[in-house]
Amino acid sequence: MQTKSELTKQFILETVAPIFNQNGYAATSMSDITTATGLTKGAIYGNFKNKEALAISAFKFTVKALMKRIATHLELSDSPIQKLFLISDFYRNYYDYSKQLGGCPVLNIGVDANNQNTPLLENVKIVIEKIQDQVATIIENGIEAGEISTEINAMQYAKRLDTMIQGAVFMTYTMDDAFYMKDTMNQIDQMIHNELKA
Repeated sequence: MQTKSELTKQFILETVAPIFNQNGYAATSMSDITTATGLTKGAIYGNFKNKEALAISAFKFTVKALMKRIATHLELSDSPIQKLFLISDFYRNYYDYSKQLGGCPVLNIGVDANNQNTPLLENVKIVIEKIQDQVATIIENGIEAGEISTEINAMQYAKRLDTMIQGAVFMTYTMDDAFYMKDTMNQIDQMIHNELKA
């Protein structure tokens, strides 16, 4: 059972995470936050040390929900090579899903924080490294299982996949066209087939 304080914190994060994600750190004012939540500044600062602490918590909250969603999708197969195909399968419909979050948190907050907020940017970098590590682990498991070629450098391919996905996310949002996402996922599938498969 959550305490009243924990429930309030949860409510604040659920409410403001999409606002930070969509508007960015600098463009989100405390009045935006108090208006959206219906809470006073004092109530917000009673739960979060300052606006930066709130922004970092909001980013982590959004990413946690996203990672949970991906992890659940990856549970559809135990095969490492199939898990790679499940990653591209997940991102094929990512545009519609991420709109509910206010956009892609890694891309939005990463670009926004790169220009003005070092602690927030550090959190984005940690998430990117974590994602790449997880993909590299899947590839390494695939090599061990004999599903993926032993010639493959797992981290190199993990970074390549992540770069292709983030580039496709950027183009899809910028052009408001899911073609970029779907086409890039088809390219990733071809790469898995032609380059990674043992």
